[in-house]
Amino acid sequence: MQPLVMVSSFPPRLCGIGTFAEEALEFIHKVVPDRPIAVVTHTDGGDGQHSDYAFHPVIDLSRPDWYQPVAKKIHELDPYAIHIQHEYGLYNYVDADGNGDFNAGFLKLLEEIRDLPTIIEPHTVHGRMHPEEREFICKVADLCDMLLFKCDYQKWRLEWVLGQHNAKIPQNITIVPHGARPDRRYDPYSMDQIKEKLGLDDLIGKRLAGLVGWIQNNKRWDIATNVWPEVAELIQIQTGEEWCLFAAGAMRDPNHRRDFEYYVGEIRKLERRGLARFYEFIPRGDLYYHVMALCDFVILPTLDETQSGTLARIIALNKPYITTAPLEGLTAQTVESEGGLMFTNRDTLKRRILRLATNEDLRWHLGEKLKRYLNTRVSWNLIAKQYVQCYELAREARRQDTKVQCASEFSTDGPATCSLPIGSMV
Repeated sequence: MQPLVMVSSFPPRLCGIGTFAEEALEFIHKVVPDRPIAVVTHTDGGDGQHSDYAFHPVIDLSRPDWYQPVAKKIHELDPYAIHIQHEYGLYNYVDADGNGDFNAGFLKLLEEIRDLPTIIEPHTVHGRMHPEEREFICKVADLCDMLLFKCDYQKWRLEWVLGQHNAKIPQNITIVPHGARPDRRYDPYSMDQIKEKLGLDDLIGKRLAGLVGWIQNNKRWDIATNVWPEVAELIQIQTGEEWCLFAAGAMRDPNHRRDFEYYVGEIRKLERRGLARFYEFIPRGDLYYHVMALCDFVILPTLDETQSGTLARIIALNKPYITTAPLEGLTAQTVESEGGLMFTNRDTLKRRILRLATNEDLRWHLGEKLKRYLNTRVSWNLIAKQYVQCYELAREARRQDTKVQCASEFSTDGPATCSLPIGSMV
């Protein structure tokens, strides 16, 4: 049987796309358990050992023609379909002078494999694009059978952006949201046992506001640490409860070391005052979920994120949360799920934290909203079925030497022959 070929950074370096692909493949495999799965990945990734997958580490970004051995390997595998996880940094060749090729090699890879059914899942699609981004997305759409955006706004914004430049609007774009695990809910009465297991005995019995995930310069933990002393005092006055700011994660990018040290330094200052606790861990696997589960709610301040793996885990655990707005995918999913609160400045962040910490009924209400959103919209069980449907559409397009056609979200004029409407697998 022909294998499904996933191209990604799994097994990961310290890479959020790698952990995303790891979870996606787990649930795809459940939908098509008899289908072999081959993973084409980077030469500097982790140890690729998994009983259900065959790993092929052939993406070597130290060479400008890295795409040639990748295309050769993909053709050798004779794929049922190719599912490519895309992030600009994953395929960007940088020369000796430090100049990147803006994914020119990635486009050449697509040209080499355009005879095969190919689905591309970009993890960064900004609403307002630079000219280079706009051109890149159009070229990718032309070279693949289906392009899977995460949020509806990304598609209709692209239609508007291209319309302003009289550019051809791709019709092979559909929406498949970021998946979230449906099997990681924990009994709230088991939190003390988890704290003991993780060596966090000092947090037993305490209420926790969480800052969890990779620590890098765009995540801006300092926004939360700046307001926490004042908010913690107000919480105690209003409820009599002592809350702790539970900051947990690790540095991913060495270039962000200065920011990492600053953010953690601010946590340490609060720690010495008994207001916070820092826990260093690699945000991946079950441990990620255990750490997140300890939080009564999560604060997710960030400056530049179109989609967040951290948010997927918040949704999986039905944790009420506070995040930055307006901010692309985070705002979109908060509006859709109705399970989080948004802040725009220091004052609104303080008010949102105070509101969640002093209102347990609100926390439960938001958690129930996230539970419904998970079960009906973004569960990996649903998303994996949508992926498999996309593979079949792409294969049919290759057989007919045509493109998959998908309707516009806000227009009745566009083609409507794509059989993957929003929520079709619910």
